[in-house]
Amino acid sequence: MAGIYDRLEVDEDVRRQLQQPSRIHEAAIPVRMDDGSLRVFNGWRIQYDQSRGPGKGGIRFHPDVDADEVATLSFWMVLKCAVVNLPFGGAKGGVQVDPKSLSRLELERLSRGYIRAFYDVIGPDRDIPAPDVNTNETVMGWMADEYAEITRMKVPAIITGKPPGMGGSAGRAAATGRGALYVLDAWAERKGKNPEDLTIAVQGFGNAGYHFARLAQESGYRIVALSDSQGAIHADQGLDPEPIWRHKNETRELKGMVYCESSVCTENDVDQISKDDLLALDVDVLVLAALENAITADNVDKVRAGAILEIANGPVTSEADKHLNEKNITVLPDVLANAGGVIVSYLEWVQNRTGDYWSESYINERLADQLVGQAQLCFDRAEEEKVDYRVAAYLQSVERIASALASRGTQRYFNGD
Repeated sequence: MAGIYDRLEVDEDVRRQLQQPSRIHEAAIPVRMDDGSLRVFNGWRIQYDQSRGPGKGGIRFHPDVDADEVATLSFWMVLKCAVVNLPFGGAKGGVQVDPKSLSRLELERLSRGYIRAFYDVIGPDRDIPAPDVNTNETVMGWMADEYAEITRMKVPAIITGKPPGMGGSAGRAAATGRGALYVLDAWAERKGKNPEDLTIAVQGFGNAGYHFARLAQESGYRIVALSDSQGAIHADQGLDPEPIWRHKNETRELKGMVYCESSVCTENDVDQISKDDLLALDVDVLVLAALENAITADNVDKVRAGAILEIANGPVTSEADKHLNEKNITVLPDVLANAGGVIVSYLEWVQNRTGDYWSESYINERLADQLVGQAQLCFDRAEEEKVDYRVAAYLQSVERIASALASRGTQRYFNGD
């Protein structure tokens, strides 16, 4: 980020404050398992910066989660909220666990245990969690209910991404994928490209990837490949994501809570390819909707797509990003492209606080207005300053964060400069 700070001439005080998280909370979360044994899981809630408002960020359940990853994700949330001009800071949570190995009751106990561990550092005016990898509206509902039990109050604004019956917002489930499509649409229109002429490969056919693929196909884009954790499928004539998603979910072995054990690879009448082959397809847009570090220095030379849309957080390493720029491959960056989820989370938070609930069509209008408007500012900045979209998004974010931090006073101010 040093280059971003230098370009903006950011005050040294601001640089120092953004070097590390403001608060790191860690807890051991005990869970009584179905067989009577006790397991203890490591959990974190990290609040990176709250100069622009209360913390905002999801909670992920994954066996590889650690403090460093959560801290990095919390910093990205600072940038993401700022780039789309939301009144939030950045935070993130995580539990080191393989949730697919848990029963539904064990998962509920873990979810409630997380809130018992961190309830005193979160709140609707302090830090508002949301879903992330391997968590969903049911998990958020358990967490919101546990917070209500502890505080003896109904506080729906404590968590976003809840079930609609518990104050969740219409349109939240599809928001990340829908928002990514809005960003792609805005870029395609700016470049004079028609959806009907563009082919798309989607890496990561989870919730965000599915909703993006479904909506993109409805808008005229041709989805030619899909992949999940087990493999990939390809069809030059195009794939219809809706029946593939339905088949994947209907045939799963429901061992855990809502985790698919089936795969897109069970589809008939398509070409089975490897996950690595999907990344190397000659398509107009490669969508990265799985986990971080999908494109690295080891495989970046195989990428033949004309553009990359980042729905996952950090799917391209910094070294690979440099190679993509050298190859003139456009990257629509994660902090902008996947901000649809946090925008609708913000709208859910507003609805919870006011008690005025809105229709899905109105939510989608608000999402489009907020995200497309901020995306156009990024695109304009990239053209004016002759930088790539990632740099433009970081400039837009850091400029707003620095303004909020500097408003509290800097060394130059206190020295009378």
